[in-house]
Amino acid sequence: MPLEQAIGLATDIAILSLLALSAYLVLLVGRISFGQQAYFGLGAYASGLASTLAQWPLGPALLLGMVVGAVSSVLLAFPTLRLSGLNYAVATLALAEMMRIGLMGWHFTREIDGQPVGPQGAEGFRDIRWLLENDVSTGGFLVLCVGMLAAVLLGLAWLRPRRLGLALRQVGHDETLAASQGLPVLRLQLFAIGLAGALAALGGGLYAHRATYIEPALFDPMLGVHAVGYALIGGLGTALGPLLGVAFDIGLLEATKVFAGWRMVVFGGLVALFLRFRPRGLLDEVTVHRLWRALRRNP
Repeated sequence: MPLEQAIGLATDIAILSLLALSAYLVLLVGRISFGQQAYFGLGAYASGLASTLAQWPLGPALLLGMVVGAVSSVLLAFPTLRLSGLNYAVATLALAEMMRIGLMGWHFTREIDGQPVGPQGAEGFRDIRWLLENDVSTGGFLVLCVGMLAAVLLGLAWLRPRRLGLALRQVGHDETLAASQGLPVLRLQLFAIGLAGALAALGGGLYAHRATYIEPALFDPMLGVHAVGYALIGGLGTALGPLLGVAFDIGLLEATKVFAGWRMVVFGGLVALFLRFRPRGLLDEVTVHRLWRALRRNP
C-alpha cells in the first residue's frame, strides 16, 4: 500500500473512531442511538463555517463544532429519553434524517475571491481549505487526529474507575435499580449523550477539513448504523472496543480487495452474530477483566 494511501486510511480510522466512541457512550447508559451521524454532520458544518467564513484557527473552529454537537444532542435528548428501547432508537434516526433534510435546504454563502463559499443546500459546502492554506501535510494532520483520539481515550480511561464512570455503567445495566439507589438517571444519561454529541462533532469537524468538501448525503443513516455496529462488534467493556470495530471494518473489509463488493454483507452478518452470541462485543466486561488480571499477574 502506498504511503499516502496508508496515511489516508489511518486518518479515516482515527476520525471514525471518534464517531464510534460517541455511539459507545450512548450504549454505555443503556440506549441505542442511530442518529450520531447528525452531530457528526453538524460538527462538520459548524467548524467548516468557522474556519472558512469567519477565518478562525482550526482549534477554536473544532471547539465550536463540539459545542454545537453537545448542545444539540442534549436538546434533542429531552423529548426522546422518555421513550425506551426500539422507540428511542427509531426516534434518534428520525431526528437525524430531519437534520439532514434541513441541511439540504440550507444556503448560507459569502463571496471569497469572487466565488460563493459556504453551505449551498444539496450541492454541499466546498473549499474548506484551512489545511491547504496553512500548509498542513497529510502526515501532520494524521498526528493531530491520532493525538486528539488518544486524548479522548485517556479521558475515558480516567473516567472509568471514578464514581461518575461507575454510575454511568450502573445506569446502563439497570435504570430502575440505579434510580432506586439514588442515582440521578436522567442527568447521567444527558451527560453521556452530550459528551457523545461533542465527540461525534469533533470527528465531523476533522473530516470536513480533511475532505475539504461536505454534503448532506454523506451523513446518511448507514453512517449511524455503522457507528453502533463498531461498538457492538468491538465491545462495550472498554473504550478500545469501538476502535477495534472501526479497524476491522475500515482497515480490513474496506481497504482490502478480498471483501470487495461484500463489505456490507460481512459487516451486517457479523453484527447479527454478535447480537446473538456476544451482545456486548469482543471486549466485553468479563473479557477485559480477565485480560487485566492476566496482565497484572504477568508483568
